[in-house]
Amino acid sequence: MESTQIEVIKQLLQINTLKIQPSNPFTWASGWKSPIYCDNRKILSYPKTRAFICNKFVEVIKEKYPDAEVIAGVATGAIAHGVLVAEKLGLPFIYVRSKPKGHGLENLIEGDLKPGQKVVVIEDLISTGVSSLNAAEAISNFGGQVSGMVAIFTYNFPLAKENFQKANVELSTLSRYQVLIDTALEMNEITKDQVNSLMKWREDPANWGK
Repeated sequence: MESTQIEVIKQLLQINTLKIQPSNPFTWASGWKSPIYCDNRKILSYPKTRAFICNKFVEVIKEKYPDAEVIAGVATGAIAHGVLVAEKLGLPFIYVRSKPKGHGLENLIEGDLKPGQKVVVIEDLISTGVSSLNAAEAISNFGGQVSGMVAIFTYNFPLAKENFQKANVELSTLSRYQVLIDTALEMNEITKDQVNSLMKWREDPANWGK
């Protein structure tokens, strides 16, 4: 599993999906300052990486959730990844909006989900986990059974771990923050002097850089 996590990071760094710049931090929508930005949507433009990520998702689902009946993507970043995975597995696909559509049927869940069906949720990125868990809750409220969630990458924030434990949702990720730091250092994407700042950010992202 560790070798897979390293390979995921290497491929994401090679296509510039993961940007690391502690001296010139990004500002997230939440207002947090971040030395890292992860844009997994770029994966879709690179067929080799796109297929690699899809195949790794499929491996995890076959191993951990062999009785999965539906694949769900979280809008918007995980819709395309979810479709690819569902196609590979030959399973139905649905996606969960961040809020109900403002017209027509005002759906929150798009696609056909039958009560009691076992659902694996696909996500592209886990930060605090709030939006991802809102999607899982929407599926449960509709009557689906959330078997677990699989994501490409997690920042491993302590808050996210706490949120997933509270929601009783199992999370599996293709790679994680510590593997990113170790691999980026090995690839000379960052320096040893930057590692301390990057690890401090992970422990307290809301106050980092203030």
